Amino acid sequence: MFKTFSLFEKLLFALSTVIIIAVFVIFDRNNYLALTASLIGVSSLILNAKGNPLGQVLMIIFSIIYGIISFGYAYYGEMITYLGMTAPMAAVALIAWLKHPYKDNKREVAVAKITSKDLWLMSVLTVAVTVAFYFILSAFNTANLFFSTLSVATSFAAAYLTYKRSPYFAAAYALNDIVLIVLWSMATAENISYLSVLCCFAVFLANDIYAFFNWLRMRRRQEEGTVG
Repeated sequence: MFKTFSLFEKLLFALSTVIIIAVFVIFDRNNYLALTASLIGVSSLILNAKGNPLGQVLMIIFSIIYGIISFGYAYYGEMITYLGMTAPMAAVALIAWLKHPYKDNKREVAVAKITSKDLWLMSVLTVAVTVAFYFILSAFNTANLFFSTLSVATSFAAAYLTYKRSPYFAAAYALNDIVLIVLWSMATAENISYLSVLCCFAVFLANDIYAFFNWLRMRRRQEEGTVG
């Protein structure tokens, strides 16, 4: 798998892993579940950046573990979002990616262009889901309700764009990372053990930014008919 990675991608993955482990060793040493989620998550992102369907498999696993972690801090929005939306949407995206390989290459999905109809539908669904989740999360007395609800909106848009195989899925996930950095900064201010989760999403942000630009390159290369 790593033979297809460029030198930069190998360095990005290695640096991300080292940072996650270093923060865990220095500031935590207890929350192994968060460490596991972070390592699985960063592996998922580097594969998604390559358009590899295996990344969606790892995203499903990450979503389950992250949902458990979120429950522990009463971030019910995150728990419901990842278990009830991100994980199922990742499964749907996995099927879509496997059905649309680029030139029969099962390790690279064919990049698609988003249509105005897709954007309209995404906007309507995102608003509907966000409003519904606001009342659900409010009923559960979710911590930091505003940012938890905002996370739902960005997560749904990102999941929808992932299913549509659009490069902009990574940009939407980058926005979601910023929201989650704010959320877990609040949690870390109360309990330093959550610093590893905060670090996780800071690393995710860097990987999602790279994924966005790499998918744009993938789209240009595929339009030219060349193989990476």
